[in-house]
Amino acid sequence: MIRLAVRVSSERAELVLAELLELAPAGVEEVQSGESGERTVEYAVYGAPGELPSLPALKAVVGESLVEISTSEIPDDWHERWRRFHRPVLIEAPRGTAGGGTRVPALHVRPPWEDATADRDGGVHEIVIDPGQAFGTGGHATTRLCLELLLELAGSESPAGPLLDVGTGSGVLAIAAARLGFAPVLGLDHERESVAAARENAKVNGVAIEVRDFDLRVQPLPWLGEGATSAGPVVMLANLLRPLLLDLARDMTRAPAHLLAGGLLKGQVDEVAGAFGERLGLRERERRERGEWAVVWLAAPDQALSGSSVAARTIER
Repeated sequence: MIRLAVRVSSERAELVLAELLELAPAGVEEVQSGESGERTVEYAVYGAPGELPSLPALKAVVGESLVEISTSEIPDDWHERWRRFHRPVLIEAPRGTAGGGTRVPALHVRPPWEDATADRDGGVHEIVIDPGQAFGTGGHATTRLCLELLLELAGSESPAGPLLDVGTGSGVLAIAAARLGFAPVLGLDHERESVAAARENAKVNGVAIEVRDFDLRVQPLPWLGEGATSAGPVVMLANLLRPLLLDLARDMTRAPAHLLAGGLLKGQVDEVAGAFGERLGLRERERRERGEWAVVWLAAPDQALSGSSVAARTIER
């Protein structure tokens, strides 16, 4: 087994990740290192000799900012190492909700070989995701932040009605939404591997979600695009990269009631939130940050917290 790694400065990480996910949609490993001001990010993909993607385009994308492209041979116990790398993730339930709200469970996202939690009172929902099938297992910072804000949303808004997950990957966000009570739930992704993985993961988790092959650059968005209709106010999840989020802001013809936009570096949040605000009137309700990454919760004006058009707080972890 061969490990192909790309190490790049953190400010160029988004560009490299976008290229890698086009070349290797099964997902990448991410390792951050370095001191503040000189941080780098290493992305790695794995495969048998001759099966790894060619990476010449990356040099053109990042130019002199590219630090290193390297390959190394992985020992025969690579599969065990892969399993040790993908650890369970516990997303704790919100500590409190506005106006009493709705009690929501914690989420325990785990690969199939890990044991369930010892929870006996129903306070934790298990979500089983196979990390070998598609991008998005719950371990990446933006996925975890999206799950945290999804729990906050479910606790304050009493989950019901349609939810759209754009760029569903492994389906972890869509599956979590279905477990929390949103329905119908529709996941969209342009990679066939992701569509198949999300459907299989939904089946394993016993939830009814629809997953479609979809290219947001050329197809109208279901429920929120040109000529689309929905059964009620739509919650939208979009754990994507900045260029695709800006495409959504430009092309959507209807505003969702709530939008959780992830996949962003901290310095990109204002631009993306501003694009959705200018085009669709969405207002920032909350943002969260972890490391270099951030997620922002935007809401339609009638969904904003009472007494303020912008009720945002930033959490650094």
